Amino acid sequence: MLKTLRQIASIGIVSETPPQADESLRLRDGLQDQIRAVLGRALCIRHIDAGSCNGCELEIHAINNPVYDIERFGLKFVASPRHADVLLVTGPVTWNMREALLRTYHATPSPKWVVALGDCAANCGVFAGSAAVVGPLADILPVDLHVRGCPPPPLDIVKGLLALIEARG
Repeated sequence: MLKTLRQIASIGIVSETPPQADESLRLRDGLQDQIRAVLGRALCIRHIDAGSCNGCELEIHAINNPVYDIERFGLKFVASPRHADVLLVTGPVTWNMREALLRTYHATPSPKWVVALGDCAANCGVFAGSAAVVGPLADILPVDLHVRGCPPPPLDIVKGLLALIEARG
């Protein structure tokens, strides 16, 4: 131990130069600035599964992984609709989820946005005509953005959320 301390004292502090900021860091910082300019804070998202097959949920989990990491952009998921700015709804609206969806919508403070994620939320997809389905999300709530796909790829979800913010600003 003493030998190591002597070696450290004789050499001094050695560190690498910090990395230079690349284009993605500048884009990220610009995007964070834009989100803060529009909202003054992070954009809070509440996910609601209105009766989906869980394909869209897998893609939502993917946008939170280290590859996409949407929290670095200032987009975060919250557990309560009372803290949300965006309701991210997946699946066709089923009879069992209709009332819960309406209560969640009314519990979300204004201004709020509703995003229909996936083909099922937009037009019931493969569940169209089922007796368990009320209909597409637009028949129940006012929809501000449709993200198409079955399921939509994570990059399309991120682009859709960012387009929503740009349209607001």
